[in-house]
Amino acid sequence: MSAGMLLVATPALEDPNFAATVVLLLDVDAEGVLGVVLNRPTALAVGQVLAPWSDSVAEPEVLFQGGPVETDGALAVALRRSDDEMLGFRSVVDRLALLDLDTPVELAGPDLEDLRIFAGYAGWGSGQLDAEIAEGSWYVVPGTADDVFRADTTNLWRDVLRRQPGDLALHSTRPADPELN
Repeated sequence: MSAGMLLVATPALEDPNFAATVVLLLDVDAEGVLGVVLNRPTALAVGQVLAPWSDSVAEPEVLFQGGPVETDGALAVALRRSDDEMLGFRSVVDRLALLDLDTPVELAGPDLEDLRIFAGYAGWGSGQLDAEIAEGSWYVVPGTADDVFRADTTNLWRDVLRRQPGDLALHSTRPADPELN
């Protein structure tokens, strides 16, 4: 498991904070794991809370609910135009980076290809996520920049599973409640 990978909630995960979610891992180390939920857009326009960044964010131009931790704070995930080290960016994987929202837009803007801002984040302490994976709560799969910045996240969960090899792709067709089938 590493930064840039996705956690896809299995049907066994019933926690309402994470049911049917796709989480992008941003930081993975011995201390724990930090990520953001990719498929929970809010109705709050970025311009209402972070006006300087409203012209830079990907469609839809709203905040996304990144997770249940520190929901009053914001994390910005950027797709940079180049791999060069730039002020205000902390690399995640390839051209994906975390952007410090205190960086002046004029400095960061020219290097931004896409930007998504998340209210809050998902976090796990050391060993906690490994235990959840072992109990069958998460699938761990490769992620792409398209997963992070797609305009309509309604079918992200199914689409990510559908492109996986082998039996994992079959889970994309599974009904939310198999007993109703």
